Amino acid sequence: MIRTVLGIALLATLACAAPVAAQTQRAPAPVIAPPPTLQTPYEPQLLRLAEIMGALHYLIGLCQGPENSAWRREMQALLDAEATGGERRERLVQSFNRGYGGFEQAHRGCTPAARLATQRYVVEARRLVADLAGRYGN
Repeated sequence: MIRTVLGIALLATLACAAPVAAQTQRAPAPVIAPPPTLQTPYEPQLLRLAEIMGALHYLIGLCQGPENSAWRREMQALLDAEATGGERRERLVQSFNRGYGGFEQAHRGCTPAARLATQRYVVEARRLVADLAGRYGN
């Protein structure tokens, strides 16, 4: 009988002590955000180039067939060279996908407008590459 009473008393004590113990525990340390990713001075041009590459990947595939578009491979080479992981890679991929998706929504067939956009984007891509290589190339 005494064991039962002591057991009940012990359980009651533990049940009452648990909320007090929970109140005396320290709050977890605040989570500190990692420092923002440093951007290169040519980041805007690189993001624009990735967007153009996405658009060209779609447009050339639309007008000449998917086997004729090397722009996805070129984008992969850019990612391998410039962004092996992290936020930068994600931004470049998002830019590529934005370029692809924008033209995918606007063009369902190879129209004169699609061919003109392709020509203009090829010129802009060449200009960006020449500018990047001239300013920041080793």
